[in-house]
Amino acid sequence: MNDLRKIIIDGKEIEAEGALTLIQACEQAGIEIPRFCYHERLTIAGNCRMCLVEVVGGPPKPAASCAMQVKDLRPGPEGQPPVVKTNSPMVKKAREGVMEFLLINHPLDCPICDQGGECDLQDQAMAYGVDFSRYREPKRATEDLDLGPLVETHMTRCISCTRCVRFTTEVAGIHQMGQTGRGEDAEITSYLGQTLDSNLQGNIIDLCPVGALVSKPYAFTARPWELTKTESIDVMDALGSNIRVDTKGREVMRFLPRNHDGVNEEWISDKTRFVWDGLRRQRLDKPFIRENGKLRPATWPEALAAAAAAMEGKSVAGLVGDLVPVEAAYALKQFIESKGGVVECRTDGAYLPADNRAAYVGTASIEDIDDSRSVLIIGADPAIEAPVLNARIRKAWTKGASVGLVGPQVDLTFEYEHIGTDRAALKKAASGAGDMKDKNGIVIVGTGALRGSDGAAVLAQAQAICAASGAKLLVLHTAASRVGALDIGAVNDGGMAAIAKADVIYNLGADEIEIEAGPFVIYQGSHGDRGAHRADIILPGAAYTEEPGLFVNTEGRPQLALRSGFAPGQAKENWAILRALSAEAGAQLPFDSIAQLRQALIEQVPHLGRVDEVPENEGPQLDKGALSDGAFEPAITDFWLSNPIARASELMAELSANARARKDKAMAAE
Repeated sequence: MNDLRKIIIDGKEIEAEGALTLIQACEQAGIEIPRFCYHERLTIAGNCRMCLVEVVGGPPKPAASCAMQVKDLRPGPEGQPPVVKTNSPMVKKAREGVMEFLLINHPLDCPICDQGGECDLQDQAMAYGVDFSRYREPKRATEDLDLGPLVETHMTRCISCTRCVRFTTEVAGIHQMGQTGRGEDAEITSYLGQTLDSNLQGNIIDLCPVGALVSKPYAFTARPWELTKTESIDVMDALGSNIRVDTKGREVMRFLPRNHDGVNEEWISDKTRFVWDGLRRQRLDKPFIRENGKLRPATWPEALAAAAAAMEGKSVAGLVGDLVPVEAAYALKQFIESKGGVVECRTDGAYLPADNRAAYVGTASIEDIDDSRSVLIIGADPAIEAPVLNARIRKAWTKGASVGLVGPQVDLTFEYEHIGTDRAALKKAASGAGDMKDKNGIVIVGTGALRGSDGAAVLAQAQAICAASGAKLLVLHTAASRVGALDIGAVNDGGMAAIAKADVIYNLGADEIEIEAGPFVIYQGSHGDRGAHRADIILPGAAYTEEPGLFVNTEGRPQLALRSGFAPGQAKENWAILRALSAEAGAQLPFDSIAQLRQALIEQVPHLGRVDEVPENEGPQLDKGALSDGAFEPAITDFWLSNPIARASELMAELSANARARKDKAMAAE
């Protein structure tokens, strides 16, 4: 049992762990303490003084509740529990004084501030502010910083809470922000005026308690009370970050993170946050049929009849793309197999055995990384493939975990042992597997490592390391739809080779591959990307914000994305298109609503019905095959342009160009 102590807060006796701070103990008692600098996922700064409370029997002045622990409190003269007051006249006077000091230099620009309506300073000024000012001196002003194309700064509003400095240093792992000067000259700035170089920098917008850091792409487009808020799941990577989609009318205005301790905590990557402009551009909004080498618009009955006729009497195959919900993949599988065809979701050629969940998902949960003291990464670059997961590995590293990497040397934002780039290095890591014993070890295998001809041998070697060391395995996927599609068995024994032999290929949103000339291609998707360019018939589908759907993340957790708006023009939900086409093709699917589809899906794969639970994964250990000699290649080379929605975004194109320029620029010392 932990060190529990009795304390009395506002007359209410509670038991709290000695290591808790007073602000946490008050929250446990259901009492909200105002704060600006304190954040539960960052180190304690104790510099805003808004969280002052009165400790009875302590010094005759208020104490900062974020920086004092329960075990620091002294009992009463006769051993009574310590007493803390959060609403006494001393506390009220102290907080009002702090608020008055904060507002001395704060500009009165709430009407034009983008944070208006969701600003901590506004909210707390309502409770602790006064309607006049005793100061007649001019307010201090500071120059704004240029942090890049994502974060807009208004540093005159800054109250020096240092949340942004602590986040970038501790979580994002970059050291470009800090505070210089003293007193009135103190200001938050970036080192030598640099722009921020991190895939997580957008989180400082959420952290900023005033309007000093706001979203540059979203600036002056909407007010929070105009937006409709929908809970959803991110598909930019396979982590399955929990997000909130804010829409105004039919347009998606922004994405914000939702707290989920087991997946993304309360962070999201910059691609997740800013990709929304890609949902507006290059959209497919009507069906097309290719005639004489040119695409022409068509009606839905015409396009469905043409697709059904093209399949008649031919061998068919189906491809499941990277952003497809489980329901659409299931509908495709049922339809194609009823026509005697085969389907495949492993479009990148990665070796993932569909009948063995312990091999294609692994045995670890994302949360297991927190307690791990040894992490081995094989053929993955988590800083690119899943930046929020990388921040979690960094958190384990800051607690003392050792990290080893087999694969290309990359910047993971923390120190690690680079074991080597090739298969020989994997053998070396396997020989040292005993070092991970009793360390709650985790082996993370990237899909880039499984794409070679020896993918099965690499996966078997990773499983062998886990078996020898007692570590858990986590397969780091790059496609949001991959685990769900594997769960329903959207694979075939011949892999992609079997797909290439078909006369007709039904391409459900697979835009990361080139389909050779020859087969007739029916493309169903949301954007006019690579798949649509190769298509003979185009059926416009909904994007991930425009239909409800299940997505299973990289640890095997099913999560539900809700619809926040409707697809543009004549585009339809993906499962509904397949249901309509199946009726046209004489192989009608046995469901008429998404509820019926889900019922059939859960009957076949029961764990998909347990939303937000990570099942225990079981499966045999793979037989070790022979490893080849080549070096491991990363699964993703350009973080910003990894899917059709991102490639349609102007902002993602700019960020990609900036990243390339930063990489190519020679350093002054070279």
